[in-house]
Amino acid sequence: MILSKTNYIASRNLVAIVFIFMSSQVFACDICGCFMGITPYYNRNSISLLYRYRSFNGYNGQSHSLFPNGGKFFIPARSQNSPITSHAGNPDDYELYRSMEIRGKYFITSRLEINAILPYVSNSERYNGYTSSISGIGDVNVYAGYHLVRKLEDNFKQQLIAGAGIKLPTGKNDFKNNSGIRYSSLMQAGTGSTDGFVYLNYLVGLGKFGASLNTSYKVNGTNSREEGIANSTTSFLNVFYTQRIGKDVQVMPSAQFFYEYSGGEKYQGVKTGEHVMNNLMGGLGADIFYKIVALNAGIQKNIWEGETDHPMSAGKVYVGVTYNF
Repeated sequence: MILSKTNYIASRNLVAIVFIFMSSQVFACDICGCFMGITPYYNRNSISLLYRYRSFNGYNGQSHSLFPNGGKFFIPARSQNSPITSHAGNPDDYELYRSMEIRGKYFITSRLEINAILPYVSNSERYNGYTSSISGIGDVNVYAGYHLVRKLEDNFKQQLIAGAGIKLPTGKNDFKNNSGIRYSSLMQAGTGSTDGFVYLNYLVGLGKFGASLNTSYKVNGTNSREEGIANSTTSFLNVFYTQRIGKDVQVMPSAQFFYEYSGGEKYQGVKTGEHVMNNLMGGLGADIFYKIVALNAGIQKNIWEGETDHPMSAGKVYVGVTYNF
């Protein structure tokens, strides 16, 4: 068999870690993403801890570095001393978005799974010489997927999952600086809105090779301040290879491509034209599996981006661990 139970863990975690987790919101910076898990071929419950980092710093004079000068990869201490300013093309400006997430998956039946994601969010921005960071519980995601197709032949396997979910406004949405001025909606830990999304996940395996294609569409609501984000779409293509090392260990390298689009921010139901997202990223990932435990890591850099007013997306990094039971 091409994808054994251990291989299943590999496939599932690869996709789980790099797809649509509309974690805080479906928009910039995983303000856009919702990494939703997919369980290829075998049904296994799981609990995961995943850390995600994303960088924006694309003004003139910048190198579009994934790790800008002064920025921190891990969650920094909270700092809300800076004034509220706006980008003016300063080459030192950046935006960093981080999320530490607890994820759970449980199968109600052999074909119906439910999932939940609880994120702890930390966002930082540097505007014209001033740096600020906020941290707090983000918006909880709950979603369900149904396994429409599951064919498990010896040399060929495929699976199709369709699902839908909801993002709840559990994250704080009124962080302010020490002068009492509220930060922008993108800096907040939560959106303050209730959003819904649908998704399709398709995975195919032939020999030691496999590929998955995931796509989602998210309908975003508005918060009490009449702020919102335009409906958005994300797609993720993942091509992987499975190599067994001994009896209990498997290594799974992968090539990954991620596309996202959003019409940007809305106020009172009208698009403002700000923070439009339209970009393609690509990169590499590696998953290491030992029995029922998986370690996951990956990095993606920007390949192409449409013209927008937002700083260029430099890329993203993720690391995680999953326990299957």
